[in-house]
Amino acid sequence: MSNFKIPHYQYADTSEGYAHAYILPALLRCLVGCDCPIVDLGCGNGWLTRNLLSMGFDIYGVDASASGIAVANEVAPGRFFALDLQTGQLPPEISAISFRTVISTEVIEHLYDPRGFVDFARRILTQHCAAGGRLIITTPYHGYLKNVALAVSGKLDSHFTAMWDGGHIKFFSRATLEALLRERGFVIESFGGAGRLPYLWRSMIVKAKVA
Repeated sequence: MSNFKIPHYQYADTSEGYAHAYILPALLRCLVGCDCPIVDLGCGNGWLTRNLLSMGFDIYGVDASASGIAVANEVAPGRFFALDLQTGQLPPEISAISFRTVISTEVIEHLYDPRGFVDFARRILTQHCAAGGRLIITTPYHGYLKNVALAVSGKLDSHFTAMWDGGHIKFFSRATLEALLRERGFVIESFGGAGRLPYLWRSMIVKAKVA
């Protein structure tokens, strides 16, 4: 299995993360009509997963952070599981579930091997069905206008998180993220932005279907 480790962040509680406020509305637009089981890869402390659960979605969360899973299960027992990414398999408690949607928010930018991560998501979706499953990914947006704005404003250093242990190591544009998904056997269904004005978005969200 490829080495696509997610940093093991420590969580003391289930409080909202910095990106949740603007990611959730964009994610809900992509989930309209979804009534099948969902798995959230890299759910952290479960804030986003628990909010979707409260809205009626049948969703489970997995993460490499033991502390994140522990605090998440205090609020929604049985919906969160620790995931050893090196196994390339879901935890046994949920491995038999026919997941038709995989979501992953603000995770892929932390990974050395994003191809391995996307392949893992595809295996989850095709385990019980050959085609049609959907992957929804969010990651910080990088486009020409935003990059120029960051350079002119002098905010490139803080944006590239060089001093953040376990910070961002991949900086995707729409073109590179969509190319990655196509390369790994997905068809792009929709693209959108989240946070700030168009083309200065904080993050982008791509919905893709297994070919």
